[in-house]
Amino acid sequence: MISTQNVEQQKFWDAFRACAEENRVRPDRSSFYVKWAQAFVSFLPEKRLQDRSGKDIQAFLADLAQRQGIADWQVQQAKYALKILYEMFLPHYAAEKTPHLSPNGRETIYKKSEFRDSVLPGEVERRFSSLVEALKTEIRTRHYSYRTETSYLEWMRRFIAFHDYTVPPDPDAAATVRTYLEYLAVEREVSASTQNQALNALVFFYKNVLREPIGEMDEFARAKRPRRLPEVLTRAEVEGLLSEMNGITGLMAGVMYGSGLRLMECVRLRVKDIDFAQYQIMVRDGKGQKDRITMLPERFANALQEHLGRVKAIYEQDIVQGTAEVYIWQALARKYPQAGKEWIWQYVFPAKSLSVDPRSGKVRRHHINEGLIQKAVKEATSRAGINKKASCHTLRHSFATHLLEARYDIRTVQELLGHADVSTTMIYTHVLNRPGLSVKSPADL
Repeated sequence: MISTQNVEQQKFWDAFRACAEENRVRPDRSSFYVKWAQAFVSFLPEKRLQDRSGKDIQAFLADLAQRQGIADWQVQQAKYALKILYEMFLPHYAAEKTPHLSPNGRETIYKKSEFRDSVLPGEVERRFSSLVEALKTEIRTRHYSYRTETSYLEWMRRFIAFHDYTVPPDPDAAATVRTYLEYLAVEREVSASTQNQALNALVFFYKNVLREPIGEMDEFARAKRPRRLPEVLTRAEVEGLLSEMNGITGLMAGVMYGSGLRLMECVRLRVKDIDFAQYQIMVRDGKGQKDRITMLPERFANALQEHLGRVKAIYEQDIVQGTAEVYIWQALARKYPQAGKEWIWQYVFPAKSLSVDPRSGKVRRHHINEGLIQKAVKEATSRAGINKKASCHTLRHSFATHLLEARYDIRTVQELLGHADVSTTMIYTHVLNRPGLSVKSPADL
C-alpha cells in the first residue's frame, strides 16, 4: 500500500517536472531535471535543506563533476535544475503542504539558496501571494497577452527574491529598482532588451499594483545595445527556403514572407481576418495592441483556401464532440457567449490536439505551437544551403527589403509592417545601401 507521504512526494515531483517543462525544458528531458533535484535532496542527508547554503550547492555540483561518467553538460543541466527548483518552482509551491523529502525522514523546509529564492514564511508569504494575484488582475484588465503576464510575474518574483524578500513598498523605490537593474547589466550581463523588459515590468508593478510610481530614476548602468542590421535573404534564397518546406509550416512561411507578418501575428490569425475577395489580411491586436491591413499574396491564396477547407472539417468534428471553442477576449465572451464556437473566430492554423487554457482552465483548441514553424524554417534553411542565420522574422525583414528594392514608398512599407515610427522602417534602407557604390576596389583597378 502506498503511504500518504509517498503520494505527497510524487505530487511534489510531478509538479516540479511540469514547472521545468513550462520553463522550456523539453518533455523528453524533464525527468532528468527531476533526478538532479532529487540527487541534491539526497546530498548531505543529515542536513535539512533549510540549513543548506550556496556553498552546499557548489559542493554538490563539484562532487557531481568528479563522478565518473558525468560530463560537463550534465553538471550544467543539474545546476539549471536547481535554479528552476529555487527560482521558479518553490515560490509557487510555497502555499502547498511541504512533503517529507529528506532522506532521514524529517520534513523538508526550503530556505534561501545561492539563487536568492525561498519559500516565504508567514506574513511575507501571504503578502507575496496577494501581490501575485493583484498583478494578474491588473494585467488581465488591460487585456495584455498571457506571455506578458508570465513575463511580468517572473520579473516580480526575481526582483523580490533579489532583495531577500523584503516585500515592497520601500521608502526609496527608484534606488531599489536601480540596484536590481545594475545587477542585471553588470553581474548577469543580460542584453539591453532583457534589462528593458525587467524595467517595464517593475514600472508596471510599482505603478499599478503598489500604487507607488517609481518616478524619475537617476542614471544607472545600462546593458549595451548592439547596433546590428537585420538579416535579409535574397529573392533566390527565399525561393530556395520555401521550396524546402511543405504542408502547414510551408504555407505559414509563405504567408509570413508574402504579407510581412510577425510570427505570432501569423499564428493567431482567425478565419474572419482573411479577405480572399480583396486579397487582404487584417492583423488584429498586433504589437502595441494595434490593428492594420496588409496584403494576402495571390500566390498562396488557393493553398490557403484549401487549408481552411481541411480546418473546417476538424471544426465540424469539434462541434459534434462539444469542443469547438477558441479563446476570445473576456469582454467579448461576456457580450457574445457563443462567439468562441463560431466558425469565423476559429484559428486559421489550429493545433492538432485540444489543450487546457492556463487562465480559465477550459479545454479547447488553441492555435498551432509557434515552435513548430520556427524549427521547420531552421531545418529548411540548412537543407537549402543558405549560409545565413535565418529565422521566421528574417522573412519579415526580407518582405520589407524586397518592397523597397521594388521602389515602393517607405511610408507604404511602414504601414504594411505596422511600425509606429518611420525611423524603424528606415533601417531597411541601410541594408539596401552599398558603401562606396561609386568607388572601385583597388583590387579591381
